[in-house]
Amino acid sequence: MWRRIRNRARAIGRDVHALSLAARDPRTPWYAKAFALAIAAYALSPIDLIPDFIPVLGYLDEVILLPPLILLAIRLVPPEVMAEHRAAAARVRERPVSRAGAALIVAIWLLAAAALLWWLWPHAAR
Repeated sequence: MWRRIRNRARAIGRDVHALSLAARDPRTPWYAKAFALAIAAYALSPIDLIPDFIPVLGYLDEVILLPPLILLAIRLVPPEVMAEHRAAAARVRERPVSRAGAALIVAIWLLAAAALLWWLWPHAAR
């Protein structure tokens, strides 16, 4: 059961990436682009139908509303365009992840935070 849920979640993630690629494709109709943009805006917006800070209920709108809306957006994109962008999204997911690159980015952020603290410390002591 968990494997099936995990596989479905990965497929939805791939499809969302494919939708973002299809939204930039000139072969995609304007209404499909607009709908995909609206779904992405809702998913990323801090304003939800049910606020996320409410335990359990807060994520129900994402769990119940977003998957059917994503499926509707997929149906609005021409099938050949969606198939092409699904393949591109799958290729991106197969690329190896650079742990060294991630470590470098984290190190840069930590250095920036340390430099900011070092610069602010004398001003905060006053």
